[in-house]
Amino acid sequence: MGKLYVVGIGPGSIENMTIRAMGAIKNSQIIIGYTKYIDIIKSLIENKKVFSTGMRGELDRCRQALQLSRNNVVSIVSTGDSGIYGMAGLILELKKDEQVEVIPGITASSAAGSVVGAPLMHDNCNISLSDLMTPYELIKKRVELAASGDFVISFYNPKSHGRPYYLKECMGIVKKYRGGSTPVAVVKNALREGQEFQIFTMDSFEEDKVDMMSIVIVGNSNSYLKEGRFITPRGYKLMD
Repeated sequence: MGKLYVVGIGPGSIENMTIRAMGAIKNSQIIIGYTKYIDIIKSLIENKKVFSTGMRGELDRCRQALQLSRNNVVSIVSTGDSGIYGMAGLILELKKDEQVEVIPGITASSAAGSVVGAPLMHDNCNISLSDLMTPYELIKKRVELAASGDFVISFYNPKSHGRPYYLKECMGIVKKYRGGSTPVAVVKNALREGQEFQIFTMDSFEEDKVDMMSIVIVGNSNSYLKEGRFITPRGYKLMD
């Protein structure tokens, strides 16, 4: 009998993959994933059967992975965590009697947070600004509620050519609940080749520095900068 591993390969660098994820890939006969994800792990999958598809081929990839896993050990891979905007949910929705194991990875907000300091130390949430799966009005409602609840917010998929104004509008919503000195981090290609970051405040934020390869992290009302590092206090009583 076969098995399907649903693998989160992390932010896109081999050194930031988990040992468990590497083990699943090593033990698999077949690897399935989006073409760009396959490229990231090409050094790990020599001599394995590989099936890749382009963007928006998620349903086809998941169905193929489940079918092949009936008689083979298969890994379907996605960047970040397999259960955060990854393939785990879709696989579990589609599965019947196949054996499935979900393997987590470092998600983009955690990767970006580590680059700029410790912005996620208190209650926080991830919100994708992509409206491919979620109506934009619902996205804005979630942003409003997260901002009013004083969550640290990580914006995934913050900007694209098809929706250039969503980030500006959503930052406008957050600004109703944040002071002008609240830190805002923009991290591109976190923990992988081409990494760049900038830290702004709500007042100095430059939207044109953001693209689809970025994560935008907005602090809560207590977040601050110390020696260029973005910190959200957990609430410990510090002694002088």
